[in-house]
Amino acid sequence: MKNLKNITPIYGQGFFTVSNDGLFTQIIVFDYYDPEHYYLSILEDEDKYEDEMQRLIDNMQGFLNEEEILINGIQVQPVVVAINLEHRGEPENPIITFIINFKGALKYGMNTFENHYEPEILDYDYTVYWIFPPNMKIVKVEPEYNIDILNNNILIISGHKGEKVDGFERIMFKINKPRTKKKLPI
Repeated sequence: MKNLKNITPIYGQGFFTVSNDGLFTQIIVFDYYDPEHYYLSILEDEDKYEDEMQRLIDNMQGFLNEEEILINGIQVQPVVVAINLEHRGEPENPIITFIINFKGALKYGMNTFENHYEPEILDYDYTVYWIFPPNMKIVKVEPEYNIDILNNNILIISGHKGEKVDGFERIMFKINKPRTKKKLPI
């Protein structure tokens, strides 16, 4: 019998995209080591596959429900909208991808995203990419370690196995008003 307990997370990768209308889309990809090929085996049984995907969605949604995510001080609720299981070449290398959405009210000028969650010691390395539209500028990120900001609107956050994460993130970003075109004299 193949055992879920032998599956080990080895890497996490996240992509957040932020739209001008306040929709935040989060794509999280988890790489695992699965020596008994459990995830490959459930691909052959539709009922087992559906049950396992629903279990994973429920687990992820449970974690999300424990977090407090605030957009400009107003709590929002992230929701898992899709999941996918595939393999990176070898049967012992499954990846599970979650797609998560939440929406907040954004405004011209300064905006804040905050996430409060349980502090933890990381079990695996991860990288998270935040992609804001060109009319938005990242102003400040807390905590300030393991971050890179590219082109003022792309944020890269990394974490490493064994590190302690404090359970708090804040990203302050500014939305510039579109330039109005002057009327030409007729």
